[in-house]
Amino acid sequence: MSTEKTEGIVIKQTDFSETSRVVTFYTRDHGKISTVAKGARRLKGPFEAAIDLLAASRIVFIRKSSSSLDILTEAQFISRFRPNGRSLGSLYGGYYVAELLLGLTEEYDPHPVLYDEAIRVLACLSEDTDEKLPVLRFELVTLREIGQLPSVDVCLVCNEPVENAGTYAIWVTQGGLICRNCQKQEYSGNRIQAGTIAIFRRLAGETESAWKNIKISPQQFKELRKISTSAICHALDRRPKMLRYLQN
Repeated sequence: MSTEKTEGIVIKQTDFSETSRVVTFYTRDHGKISTVAKGARRLKGPFEAAIDLLAASRIVFIRKSSSSLDILTEAQFISRFRPNGRSLGSLYGGYYVAELLLGLTEEYDPHPVLYDEAIRVLACLSEDTDEKLPVLRFELVTLREIGQLPSVDVCLVCNEPVENAGTYAIWVTQGGLICRNCQKQEYSGNRIQAGTIAIFRRLAGETESAWKNIKISPQQFKELRKISTSAICHALDRRPKMLRYLQN
């Protein structure tokens, strides 16, 4: 056993006993971890707001060498997710972030970039802003970090580079694009314009702020949402529960 210190976001809570809870964190240094928070269900427990859903905290935990749960020993509150009260989409967006981190990441597989992106998107969702682009950005960064982001550089069939004009088809299960010359009739429902592909690259890119001033048309957003939803569902092997609330 070893004692570890890190920062983490609470992505799930479940009751464990009359006095304790299992708290799952997505941490910066260790990825996803599941811990027993002893005494957390008491009226004046030792952790309080530090283990609320989507709270960010500095934590200390004892990492078990076996398959048993780690033990949370300290949790110091950093910040709380405060959804914008004017938009239910802000609240649903936060829950969606937690669902993706829970479902798409592995235990002890750290992705500091993904942790930082989660902190940023939760802060963005707390502001008086449209949640659509921040959530889409988080989806694409998540897919990139876990190696499931569709490739948009060359055609999957002929290997020709993607150009700055024209129409392509997305084949999510194979992880990329198909040019017009290689398309078959069954791909007609998954068309994407070259301009949308350029926006896709910016949204999924490593530069933190390059996407924030993007101007996007309703049609481009529809195309991007179709790609991202298909890729997320393929990676999860199911449709995320919170997605329908966001789309409504």
